[in-house]
Amino acid sequence: MDLQILDHRLRVTSISKNGLVNYTHPLIKLIFLRNRTRCKFFSLTETPENYTVVLDEEGFKELAPSEHLQVESSIWLPLNVASNGNASSSSQAVGVTKIAKSVIAPLAQQHVSVFMLSTYQTDFILVREKDLSVVINTLNEEFNIFKEVEGEYVPVGCQDFTNGLLKNAKEAVQPTVHPVLIPQNQFCVMSLDPDTLPSIATTLIDVLFYSNSPKEESESSTGQDLECIKFFSFSLIDGYISLVMDTEAQRRFPADLLFTSSSGELWRMVRIGGQPLGFDECGIVAQISQPLADGDISAYYISTFSFDHALVPEEDIVSVTDMLHHQRNEPSTT
Repeated sequence: MDLQILDHRLRVTSISKNGLVNYTHPLIKLIFLRNRTRCKFFSLTETPENYTVVLDEEGFKELAPSEHLQVESSIWLPLNVASNGNASSSSQAVGVTKIAKSVIAPLAQQHVSVFMLSTYQTDFILVREKDLSVVINTLNEEFNIFKEVEGEYVPVGCQDFTNGLLKNAKEAVQPTVHPVLIPQNQFCVMSLDPDTLPSIATTLIDVLFYSNSPKEESESSTGQDLECIKFFSFSLIDGYISLVMDTEAQRRFPADLLFTSSSGELWRMVRIGGQPLGFDECGIVAQISQPLADGDISAYYISTFSFDHALVPEEDIVSVTDMLHHQRNEPSTT
């Protein structure tokens, strides 16, 4: 298989809920007016806490500094696993499960922190630019590694980078087992022809910017007592659109414009973290993806500024719940 280092230098940011009004103008530009921006990688995810915005340096220029904008200090590089030169698509298990053992686990063992962004089309593994030599040396035996340069993929060898393998990589590091929350929402992972984006513009603007009621705000602070969770993700990356939304939000969109897999599968969420996770801890994604891979259970995975989110097929949620409770050595509860 091939591992592609894509030609994007990304920033991971967070916009506070009460500060969104200060960024509506640039966000609308980045989402809808592709001819007015050179941004090629843009992702916006709403959670109860904030809006996580992942975007390339061109897009980042649109976000003015303010007290409402938090910026993780690192430059992040997106990696993508491809098979026979094409982005990996259908297999028995889809999403992060396919790369759990070949990518996620080895990087965790090397203490490399990753930020995951699964979309309808593929799974992006974001790593810090400063960790790239460690990533290449760790994955070089498993993958043919290519770096995207002006649209062309150029082979990368270990000799191109200083050996960044950590000397203490063999040491056993016991990662923190974070609590999980399993809300009751059913989610859809969908896509949209970019040419039809104007047809859903008013609905998308309403959902993204105007759908927070005081009732929803108060519910978002109840923590583990949440039955449902506010979560909506929109990505526009290299011309491809991906949307993740719950079925309540989906009903607001024209059914004939959004498309999903032929099975029309519904997904349930596993939200990882009791307190904001931060960016330096390693092994969080592996902690969830490894047991899912062992069970051959598909999963999309979306990291945000504060917490991580895995989406698993609805029919697997009971076994996933049992699996995660067993991992924490706690009895399973419904």
